[in-house]
Amino acid sequence: MPSDAPAFPAAPARTVLVTGAGRRLGREIALTLAQAGWNVAVHYRLSASEAQQTAADCTLRSGRDGSAQAFFADLGDESSVRALLPAVVAHFGAVDAVVNSASTFEHDSARTFSFAALEQHLRANTGAAVLLAQALHEHSESRNAEDAAVVNLLDQKLWNMNPDFFSYTLSKAALEAANTMLALALAPRVRVVGVAPGLTLTSHLLSDEKFAELHRQSPLGRSSTPQDVADTVAFALSNRSITGTTLLVDGGQHLMRFERDFSLM
Repeated sequence: MPSDAPAFPAAPARTVLVTGAGRRLGREIALTLAQAGWNVAVHYRLSASEAQQTAADCTLRSGRDGSAQAFFADLGDESSVRALLPAVVAHFGAVDAVVNSASTFEHDSARTFSFAALEQHLRANTGAAVLLAQALHEHSESRNAEDAAVVNLLDQKLWNMNPDFFSYTLSKAALEAANTMLALALAPRVRVVGVAPGLTLTSHLLSDEKFAELHRQSPLGRSSTPQDVADTVAFALSNRSITGTTLLVDGGQHLMRFERDFSLM
């Protein structure tokens, strides 16, 4: 290029809010998006130190100072949720996407079900995601933007039902239905996409050996990895033709029949 060619400023980085990004799957999503060039707002509730570390690691991945910041919100509290996106906007100037990765996951069954358990899961897993989608749409309208997106993390068990974690499953089923309604209501400014992982990370309920055994139980011989899920979230955010649907990332586990939740098998 000739030395006297006009210089064009680089487009400003887009900003994504990732809930529950201090730990586990949310952290992997945040790191992947940072490496892809996004500014990342790292949401946390209890894991403050982990969120600060994720933000620092996102900054390293992006190679840009100030490209990540941690933000607190209690997703079970409506006023706290409503304050979250404005706080991110105040810091970064604009928000282009929300990834709802945070999730309450407490065991109950049809026998132990209660209004309190259902409300706890619906507030954090369903209501917060809807409020953040609502806020993103209002923000997009205020800046006349038409390329915003919401990605909601779901669960392959919605396509492969079992009776365990009863209230959790109900809350994710409600969120899957909200995907369709929000995609219709918020278009064309905001796309809404679901990503449903299979067994991805182990927990205190599974030994390493049991996790490895269950992870292999799929038509492809492996379920999803954190990187698989994070890459799918990045794809959903970048592909402007996708809305109102869910991408299942589970090695085909939803095609099989499991009588119990993985953690109780």
